[in-house]
Amino acid sequence: MHPILIEFGDISLRVYGLMAALGLLAGIWLASREAERTGEDKERIADLSFYMVLAGIIGARLMYVTLEWDYFAGRPLDALKIWQGGLVFYGGLLGALVAAAVYVRRHAMPSWKTADFFAVGIPFGHALGRIGCFAAGCCYGRATDLPWAVKFTDPNSLAPLHVHLHPTQLYSAAGNFAIFGIIFMLRKKKSFDGQLALLYIALYAVMRSIMEFFRGDDRGAVFFGIISPAQLISMLMVLLALAAMFYLSRQKKAEGK
Repeated sequence: MHPILIEFGDISLRVYGLMAALGLLAGIWLASREAERTGEDKERIADLSFYMVLAGIIGARLMYVTLEWDYFAGRPLDALKIWQGGLVFYGGLLGALVAAAVYVRRHAMPSWKTADFFAVGIPFGHALGRIGCFAAGCCYGRATDLPWAVKFTDPNSLAPLHVHLHPTQLYSAAGNFAIFGIIFMLRKKKSFDGQLALLYIALYAVMRSIMEFFRGDDRGAVFFGIISPAQLISMLMVLLALAAMFYLSRQKKAEGK
């Protein structure tokens, strides 16, 4: 795994940044295509995406810096080096949701229907981003002797060197691709607006909870000896997503009577 793809003197093109950019573009394209398929303005979705991406990057980096404060407290400028890796998805999701809520309200867009558009694009883009994580060595797994374990040897890698580890980045990429496949197949069969978005949240949260058991990087404070902050957030998100799905389903049935 090589974090740096090309170097021009002091300037380098990192695989992480390249895959993150490709993931963003792919996610926006898929969301825009889904909007166009349902008769909505794809240009408005592309415009909304810009603000969501900006807020998402800020939120993801802020949460990462917060969780790794012991490191960044003595190196504050390193917090700006996003291209080296270090983003927390839940922080990015929160930032993107705040930006989306403001934009949707200001432009009187159908909120749940709009959320469904992004439910198609986000998991695919996230999967590409996780491949970038694999190249950078961030989000690495626990030590293991399984036959598919990976070993990082590049000194620019963020993972421990010369240790056989779970390829958790690839596990996450595969999980996100699977979620994308499920959402993509169901996009024409949904029963109510918001169903795809809430299903995505629930599926991702379950996957993330499982993935936490294989992660080897610092997971922050551990509750009850086994549960990480990400797992607590995931459990809360599953409950909220299921409750919202139940409410919207009942609301749709009531409207049909």
